[in-house]
Parts: sequence; structure tokens; C-alpha cells
Amino acid sequence: MTAATLVIAVSRPWFWPVSWVPAYLGTVLADRQWFPADPPRALLALLVLGPLVWGAVLAQNDLHDLTSDRANPRKATAPLVTGAVDHRTVRRWYRRMALACVVVALPVGPLFVLGVAGVLLLGWAYSAPPLRLKTRPGWDVAVNALVVGVVSPAAGWSITRAPWDFPWQFGLIGLLFAAALYVPTTVTDLPADEGAGDRTFAVRFGARAAYVAGLTLWAAALVVSVACAAADVVVPRSTLTGQLVTIPVLLAAYAILTRRPTIPRLAVLSLFFAIPTAGYALAVVG
Repeated sequence: MTAATLVIAVSRPWFWPVSWVPAYLGTVLADRQWFPADPPRALLALLVLGPLVWGAVLAQNDLHDLTSDRANPRKATAPLVTGAVDHRTVRRWYRRMALACVVVALPVGPLFVLGVAGVLLLGWAYSAPPLRLKTRPGWDVAVNALVVGVVSPAAGWSITRAPWDFPWQFGLIGLLFAAALYVPTTVTDLPADEGAGDRTFAVRFGARAAYVAGLTLWAAALVVSVACAAADVVVPRSTLTGQLVTIPVLLAAYAILTRRPTIPRLAVLSLFFAIPTAGYALAVVG
């Protein structure tokens, strides 16, 4: 493998849409149109929120998760696990990508840079000692939910609008949905994390408690979204009927697909989630 191929493998391209989609929704909410009002800054933000941030955060994660990754079947092809690269190389990549995040973010705006720096700091706190929030049950969920559900859409919003005008209701909905989608991933990695001594949410509370917590968060997100639509705040009232129709489907999908979560099942759940997401974007632009 070439160095470029290995860098891309470390940054896991399938993770990039996890921040791109909420960031795009934030942009749509800010501009009320399909395409960003400031394309050059939006493209730079896309580069930062995709390969650069994920490359830096996941390189940091790989450096400190090697023990559990070696016992995790879905991490079997990770470059550090296979020995294709060593710790020194991954650490050098992390420093370069973290620096690139800040440099590329500069033209987007100083507050965008501050947000990117905050994400990098949270990524360090999540993976690295002494904090290593991944092993502090509850904090592991909170960090991921905050970054994906709040910071990412706020970053998209801030491309053309003041960050302090970002609607907190949208952030709350994003936080709840992101937490609900993250909790089952702690169950998929439970055997590997338990074997490595990493006390994640699922290791500490068990798979059943994680299932109940995730379903509760998912239901809460749907309730808040409906309440916002009823009040015509952030969520257009025109989506109310559609939401009431799809809520039972979304609840059933989550309950079934996260009962024994696997990556393919969570991918299917994401497709279900894409339906109301697309409906929301259509309503906002319309």
C-alpha cells in the first residue's frame, strides 16, 4: 500500500458523512437553499469536517486503542493492527492532520477555527490518557453526541451565519439522535472493549441497559422534533403530519435493529433515519 492509501485507511472514509450530513443540514437551515451561499468556504469546511478532522481524531484513537482493536474483528484490517504502519508514523500523521485542520479552517472564519480546535481537543480527551473519556461511561456517549449532533450542524450553520444564532432546539434534537445512534456501537465493540479493560457505556451498564438507553434517547429525539414542528420552531409545521406517520416506523426500526446491533444493522438504521432527514431538508428549503 502507498502512504496515501494508508492515510485514507486511517481516516476511514465511511465516517466522513457522519459529520458531513449534519453540517449540510446546518447549512440548509442557515441559508434555506440546497447549495451553500458561499461555495468556496463550504468546500473548505467540507475538507476539514471530512478527511482532515476524522483523520486526526481516528489516528489519535488508533494510537491508544491498539489492545482492544487487536481483539476486535471489525478492526482487523486497520493499518496499525496489521503492522502496515507503526506508532511513530501514525503519531506523525496525527500532528500533520491536526495542523492541516486549523490551517484549512482559517479562511472559513476564526470561530470555525475555534470549533475545529475544540473537536480536536475532545478527540484527544476521548482517546488519550489521562482523561480517556472513552473509558468513562456516559462521557463516551456525550462526547460523540456533542461533536456529531451539535458541533457539526453548528459548523455548517456558521459558514454564513453567526454561530451564536444557531438554534438550540436543533442542537438538542441532533444531540439526542446522535447519542441514540452511538450507544449501540458500544455494544458491537463490547467483547473487545471488555477484554482490553475499557469501561465503555456497554461494558459498565451491560447490553440490555444500553439498548433501553438508546431506545429512550431515540424516542426523546422524536418527541422533541414533533414538539418543535407543532410550535413551528426550527422544524417546519408542514412536517408534523409526516412525522406522526413515520414515528411508529422509526421506533420499530430502532427497536428491532439495535436489539442485537451489528455494523450492517446500524447502517440499515441510518437509511431509515435518512427518510425524515430528507423530508426535513425539503420542508426547510420549500
